[in-house]
Amino acid sequence: MQAAISYVRVSTTRQGRSGLGLEAQTAAIEAFAASNEFVIVETFVEIETGKGADALDRRPQLAAALRAARKLGRNVPVVVSKLDRLSRDVAFVAGLMAQKVPFIVAELGADADPFALHLFAALAEKERAMIAARTRVALAAAKARGVQLGNQTNLADARRKAADTNRQVADDFAATVRPVVREIQSAGTVKLRGIADALNARGIRTARGGAWHASTVRNLLGREAAG
Repeated sequence: MQAAISYVRVSTTRQGRSGLGLEAQTAAIEAFAASNEFVIVETFVEIETGKGADALDRRPQLAAALRAARKLGRNVPVVVSKLDRLSRDVAFVAGLMAQKVPFIVAELGADADPFALHLFAALAEKERAMIAARTRVALAAAKARGVQLGNQTNLADARRKAADTNRQVADDFAATVRPVVREIQSAGTVKLRGIADALNARGIRTARGGAWHASTVRNLLGREAAG
């Protein structure tokens, strides 16, 4: 059995329902490891966006996963469930390959080499750019036809829908963080301040991107009770 490091990541959007939640990623990685004679010796959990040139600087758990793999020895891989759990950005993926730590994408199989990972990342980046371009063209064409974009006639309804969306996003974020909180509690940390410190130490940010405090942990747990 070969040792491997597991890395799972969700952003602060509705990924729990899209097959990209923490539990779904972990299950996919464990199934891959079992069928390919890997043993996952450590798992790193990140709740952060994958966008931006400084994405690695804002993803301390990925950096920690790289360090753990290097510490275990040469050729110990970091395993992710899907390529976009690393990034859809070609330059970012290229930067990770330069770290000299092998990455395995469970969805693509153990034989997908760095060239294949670059290729898949390039395809994903191109698809995203094409979708954005088509959207801009469609909006421009609609505007040229005299279509009034935006909700100008029912502002109250728009605000109500926005409020519903904000609540749903908050609920989804809370559902994403709860498994990490439960893990912290099961390890013996039950006070709000201690849970907040543990979340901050793991590099996990609040839904607004800030640090955790006892009050924000209380709000998170209160949302679970209300649900």
